[in-house]
Amino acid sequence: MPKTKHRTIPIFVPEVSCPNQCIYCNQRVISSQQRMPTDEEITSTIERYSSTFESGTHVELAFFGGNFTGIPISEQQRLFDLVRPYCQRIGVQGIRLSTRPDYITDEKVDFLKANGVTTVELGVQSMDDEVLRSIHRGYTADIVERAAKIIQKRGIEVGMQMMIGLPADTPEKALLTARRIIELGATNTRIYPTLVVAHTLLAHWYQQGKYQPLSLQQAVNQCKDILYLFETSNVTVLRVGLHPTEGFISHTDYLAGPFHVAFKELVQTEIWHDLLQKAPLPAENVTITVPEIQFNAAVGHKGKNKKMLITRCKSVKFAISSKLLPYKFLIEKS
Repeated sequence: MPKTKHRTIPIFVPEVSCPNQCIYCNQRVISSQQRMPTDEEITSTIERYSSTFESGTHVELAFFGGNFTGIPISEQQRLFDLVRPYCQRIGVQGIRLSTRPDYITDEKVDFLKANGVTTVELGVQSMDDEVLRSIHRGYTADIVERAAKIIQKRGIEVGMQMMIGLPADTPEKALLTARRIIELGATNTRIYPTLVVAHTLLAHWYQQGKYQPLSLQQAVNQCKDILYLFETSNVTVLRVGLHPTEGFISHTDYLAGPFHVAFKELVQTEIWHDLLQKAPLPAENVTITVPEIQFNAAVGHKGKNKKMLITRCKSVKFAISSKLLPYKFLIEKS
């Protein structure tokens, strides 16, 4: 039986209600969104995306980019009322939104539940209080735990976004954050390496020499352990690395840090590199069967892993299987 395709209709809501200015944040640059979208822009986005979906697709509508539960309740209701007829017509299975942990209350989540919200993504960033203080986040780790419990109590799924390479962060602290996200019952996550974005306090610190971002290789090495942990713990990783906007690619908005247009592929390549490097391989012709969805990562970015294997074997072929679990593989003599 073919797998159900999952598609998301993204509606970007800028940081019109965020109480803190985190040191790394310039929402205009990160989301390319400077103002609230008009009703016409929202409905045209829904129409444009839904026109490309095949029959039987699992469709989710998502309000991204802002502290959604900090928006006035009347504005939240207006947005829900606006999208509801379209959701019913095209068969949207759920609504996802992103918000801050300290803007979660029982009353707010009851309101979300009544309006069809099925997933709430919390911008956690770190579960280490020293890191949270250093980035001016405005809450502590216990607030994240409280928010997760309130959301889950209503039968709504919880996603938790995290960052690596923040001031006061370490690889050990980042891995601890990932473990706590799993323990708190998150079903999905996003992993963002810290980038130095123009017109932020972090940019000022960087220019003064007070902050040094991770190198690309350092970020990849940290993320490979975190990504592997999530994916082998049944937590869906929705994104690794920021979306490559034009400002990042041209370096007009991005000053420094581990940015790469194929960052997730680099991370997955390194996971597979470690696994294959440790595998006992005969010095003969071999076929390596890997999970279908991880074929490109197993071969490696720009064929990195295949090139490594060829130094150990006469020849290497990769085959795919839809039955293998992530990061599992079979080795056979060809």
